[in-house]
Amino acid sequence: MSGTIDRVSLPPHHPLVDGRTTGSALVRAYSGDRPERLPVWFMRQAGRSLPEYRASRAGVAMLDACLDPELAAEITLQPVRRHGVDAAVFFSDIVVPLKLVGVDVEIVPGTGPVVASPVRTLDDVARLRDLGPLDAARLAPVTHGVARTVEQLGGTPLVGFAGAPFTLAAYLVEGGPSRDHLAARRLMHADPAAWTALMDWTAEVTGAFLAAQVTAGASAGQLFDSWAGALSLADYTAHCAPASARVLAQARALGVRTVHFGVATGELLVAMRDAGADVMGVDYRVPLDEASARLGGATPLQGNVDPALLAAPWDVLEAHVRDVVRRGTAAPGHVVNLGHGVPPDTDPTVLTRVVELVHSL
Repeated sequence: MSGTIDRVSLPPHHPLVDGRTTGSALVRAYSGDRPERLPVWFMRQAGRSLPEYRASRAGVAMLDACLDPELAAEITLQPVRRHGVDAAVFFSDIVVPLKLVGVDVEIVPGTGPVVASPVRTLDDVARLRDLGPLDAARLAPVTHGVARTVEQLGGTPLVGFAGAPFTLAAYLVEGGPSRDHLAARRLMHADPAAWTALMDWTAEVTGAFLAAQVTAGASAGQLFDSWAGALSLADYTAHCAPASARVLAQARALGVRTVHFGVATGELLVAMRDAGADVMGVDYRVPLDEASARLGGATPLQGNVDPALLAAPWDVLEAHVRDVVRRGTAAPGHVVNLGHGVPPDTDPTVLTRVVELVHSL
């Protein structure tokens, strides 16, 4: 299985066709430029904080919503309409490519993704390969959803989204969410052959998933490594970075900028950038000027408003946002975002107010 996909017809304003969104504030900042207006969007902006999202999702399971092109497009567009953000991020989930290829995985409310049969041996990985490739036919709900979204976005760019190979592998090995990912880290060292085979497979699957979004119209791609913060720098560099590099290279080969983000990955910033990312997303634990210094001052940054402060009094949040923007000037380009996702109990009017503040600075 190659991890490549068949091309679909590109929408007329796809960046590979006429460059319409390459001049957007988002893509310019991702390219290391300083546009007239500082761009801002929020991870998990399309989701539970919006009443229109809850109405759209009523009675629909999470993964079913992700794989309904019309519904996924509508949910993706909702925060753009409400907040005036400078990018949409395609509504999806890290485990969607696993679902598409035939893995028995469900998102259990209150728990998260649960895999029915955890992967612990080389034979288990072989059974994953027996499921066949994540080809264009299986990816059709995603490509149709992206194309439908881009048609309605106008000049607002769409960011494609995929989970990094390690995060997918961690879910598969653990069977669900974990605090320390001990089973995944144990497999990494106890059975290197099984681990390498698993990372090869997850890189192929998530690479095809991200490339499909770019080919169908996304103007950038973000690789999200939820669980890489559980790793030492040595383990990440030796056992995970090569797989992420394959995914990032596949997206970049399609002519778009790539963002690499991980949770609690301050010690991995350089290694994650060196895997091939154009932009580094920074979580709320590391100030942006410090992150830029670690990266040699040459890498555009995305982040890193602390999501907890969205519930703080406005004067506290405003001072924090201004501080994030000030520290972001240390990087050649900066896209304001959160240092993780929007909490589900966030007041949407606060997000709109943050967008207005950022645009005024």
